[in-house]
Amino acid sequence: MSAQSKDIEEGLTFAPSFDAAGFVTCVTTDAASGDVLMVAHMNDEALRRTIATGDAWYYSRSRQKLWRKGEESGNLQKVVEMRLDCDQDAIWIRVEQTGGAACHTGRRSCFYRAVSKGEGGGAKLTFVNADRAFDPTSVYGKR
Repeated sequence: MSAQSKDIEEGLTFAPSFDAAGFVTCVTTDAASGDVLMVAHMNDEALRRTIATGDAWYYSRSRQKLWRKGEESGNLQKVVEMRLDCDQDAIWIRVEQTGGAACHTGRRSCFYRAVSKGEGGGAKLTFVNADRAFDPTSVYGKR
């Protein structure tokens, strides 16, 4: 292991490893329950704003823009704790989720479907905790 790798993995140097497109994956969980709320991406600016403000900021690859979670819906995420994985290419943030929903579909979590083996061995989806906290069309309009 090189000295640089050792410092990244064992030291206290903050050196997030962004992918070729300039993103790092962020897993967001509810600080109280531990439930996974969402997985999103951060670029350098989103990461810096999250650290500076204590609000969760992400980069939308589909809309190609920076966004503060809840800026349209009011479902803000206040960061309680942020951690980096061992090689600093993934981030985990624990948040206080306001408004009852983290997902743009109006659900508490983006993970509202379970995958199981269906007939014939293919994948089958079933809804799990899929009730909506808000109507996304009334909040966001048509996307």
